[in-house]
Amino acid sequence: MVVCLAQLMIVLDVTIVNVALPSIQRDLHFSQANLTWVVNAFLVTFGSLLLLAGRIGDLAGRKRVFLTGLVTFTAASLLCGVAPSQGALIAARFVQGIGAAAQASVILAIIITEFPVPSERVRAMSAYVFVSVAGGSLGLLAGGVLTQALSWHWVFFVNLPIGVATFVLGQRFIRADSGLGLDHGVDWIGSALVTASLMGFIYAIVQATSHGWVSTQVLGVGAIAAVLMAAFVALEARIENPIMPMRILRLQGLVRASLVRGFLVTGMYSTFFLGSLYLEHVRHYSAVQTGAAFLPWTITIAILSQGITARLVDRFGPLRVLTAGMASAVAGLLLFSTVGPSTTFFPTIFFACFALGLGIGSAFMPLLTIAMADVPAADSGLGSGITNVSQQISGALGLAVLSTIAANRTKGLLSAHDGVTSSLIGGYHLAFIAGAATIGVGIVLAFALLRPSRAPSELRLADAPAAEDAAHINFDIEREAA
Repeated sequence: MVVCLAQLMIVLDVTIVNVALPSIQRDLHFSQANLTWVVNAFLVTFGSLLLLAGRIGDLAGRKRVFLTGLVTFTAASLLCGVAPSQGALIAARFVQGIGAAAQASVILAIIITEFPVPSERVRAMSAYVFVSVAGGSLGLLAGGVLTQALSWHWVFFVNLPIGVATFVLGQRFIRADSGLGLDHGVDWIGSALVTASLMGFIYAIVQATSHGWVSTQVLGVGAIAAVLMAAFVALEARIENPIMPMRILRLQGLVRASLVRGFLVTGMYSTFFLGSLYLEHVRHYSAVQTGAAFLPWTITIAILSQGITARLVDRFGPLRVLTAGMASAVAGLLLFSTVGPSTTFFPTIFFACFALGLGIGSAFMPLLTIAMADVPAADSGLGSGITNVSQQISGALGLAVLSTIAANRTKGLLSAHDGVTSSLIGGYHLAFIAGAATIGVGIVLAFALLRPSRAPSELRLADAPAAEDAAHINFDIEREAA
């Protein structure tokens, strides 16, 4: 419950801020271009610091890193709420991202070490997945209510009581761990290189929508990020205590599952964003109605989190459950690609959200099992960071690419003298189809790369390694908010 509260804060914060952006723009006089940094400032620090934070958790102790991140995030939320200017708000959002990275980098590692019995661990991870996804819908609902009833300041203030309660409970109930010890040495040069490189990649991706993929700004920053990453890899292969030992990349389950997850996330994470735009701009839903429309998604995952997915994995193996879930997500996106200007919520939108919820609830648990099955305890934070980084970059890339596809298609239809509504719908349709195709590629890769060489029963959750195989994943549905 303690770490799920912390995860809820992160997910709530991102989605709830999206709803409040128009009010923030009016009060602080943001231009449309600068307004994107209210979201992107959080994304850049959050995504780029996950790897470093995960490794520090291995060395300094996960409880210590978790509580430090919690305090940082909560204090930054207060600063966001009282921000008097554009610069103050954006700076506070940068700090919020730092705190969120520290929290998220150790949450599931704490869950798994606290629940060494596999059956209990599966239930705990299911609760975590449910909170992560439910927080997205809850954030849309809460953001609309708070912004309309009070003001945009309260979308940040809502984190304060949750943060204080989580800190008090965390101090009391999370068992202290000493970690490997900082005397093992922290690879500060490597940390700086990889953090700067990831920050550059994420910055380039989030700017691609507004500046274009072939703009000097995007290509230049992307090239610098690539050079820094190459320098990082060269350094890690030579030093004694690297932040990312190259041996971690020899864990095929981790690397291959991260690749498949990347295709799944790339195709799926834009659904909240594009779906919300369709509901608000075409169907003219209010913020509260938009949040409520995604409830079939949330409720489906809540039902699956009660042990249904775990039992399916135990019976059929992770690969079958994973690919069936990805196929369900494809079906949901294809159903979204049929919506029109007068499409009713039931049955089309309802079943589209239901299919996506079924896909998420079925796919992410097996992916976690496969990815972290062979990661040793000493490298659990590092494995967590790799999983998180691949997910964050894939989510950012997917949203930027699919948003660009939708925008370009809409512009093309408008230039052909189509109506505004039909042009918008045409853009959304093409983006949803592209997302479905991306997940389809992920299904093919899953069959090609994740087919177990051992008997399926050896890969089942019930037989997964116990505490020594601590795992971590950051399921950030908040990526939809880029």
